[in-house]
Amino acid sequence: MAKLTFHGVGIKAMSACVPRNIVYNKDLDYLIPEEEIEKTINNIGIEQRRIADDDVTASDLCYKAARQLMDDNDIDPASIDVLLFMSQTADYRIPATSCIMQQRLGLPRETMCFDISLGCSGYLFALTTAFAYAQMEGVNRVLLLDGETFSKIVNRRDKVDWPLYGDAGTATLVEKGDFGPSTFLLYTDGSGERALKIHAGMRNPITPESCIEREQEEGNIRSDLEVFMDGMDVFNFAISKVPKSIKQLLKETGMTIDQVDYMVFHQANRFMMDFFVKKLKIAPERVPYCIHKYGNTSSASVPLTIASELCGRLNGDNTVIMSAFGAGLSWCSAVMNMRDCAVSPVIEY
Repeated sequence: MAKLTFHGVGIKAMSACVPRNIVYNKDLDYLIPEEEIEKTINNIGIEQRRIADDDVTASDLCYKAARQLMDDNDIDPASIDVLLFMSQTADYRIPATSCIMQQRLGLPRETMCFDISLGCSGYLFALTTAFAYAQMEGVNRVLLLDGETFSKIVNRRDKVDWPLYGDAGTATLVEKGDFGPSTFLLYTDGSGERALKIHAGMRNPITPESCIEREQEEGNIRSDLEVFMDGMDVFNFAISKVPKSIKQLLKETGMTIDQVDYMVFHQANRFMMDFFVKKLKIAPERVPYCIHKYGNTSSASVPLTIASELCGRLNGDNTVIMSAFGAGLSWCSAVMNMRDCAVSPVIEY
């Protein structure tokens, strides 16, 4: 476990953008027996998802979110010292998408830019990076962009993964200011690397066969270029690790669950999140959900949930716990003071 505590930095503003195109899980009768669709929707808690057009990437959604954040808060592009782009669906393998975003957003050439790639826990890991840079002398503002278009790497005939994933882009402005301490607990267990994986890549070079869609376990269809998830392994991992990490976070910071204004989970599965709420004995009204209308947007789900459900509700001092988990395996829980955080309404693209 890595414990990171930051002082004098925090989240000043947030925004999110989702595609206009809505896909309804009730229409998955080509994939799931009609008599099982309602049960599936109730179990995962996902009624609809936003799916990007073929020519729209995660960076396009993040660009729209960033522009909204900067316009709504009168942010001068020249004031951004560091730009981070967190995604597993970057525009290209080379160059880094953050460099492209620097030019698109009109940020100065003095801006430091780089990409981060991690699974559904990625936002919180990237947020520690943003906080670390913002705390340094010579850096005042960090713009963190987190977006995913998992619809481009999930087969539409994969009945495990296709009903889950949606697309989104988010922007988070981190800067120096009068913020209370923020504490992050970060964990990794590489022994679980097979639980969520795309097989083809550098270790297993891409060949023409990699592109061929094949019937896999239990009749699921996918190629080696598309996501595989062992749902039961991920479920067992999450319910065993997430509540413990939050309890450890409360212990490390000397807090109680009653002092938490909001607890924001990675939107993976409604049944799973309900389990966390019961296990931690936190009032359900303090736990915002947006999974029913956006699905699992991977690492973008935590900031998207805040933009969707807490817009206008983070005035004054608010103690917020965020918790996310995913491929790696990796997971993180964090508590922070979100003081007068300007959250823009979710926009569409």
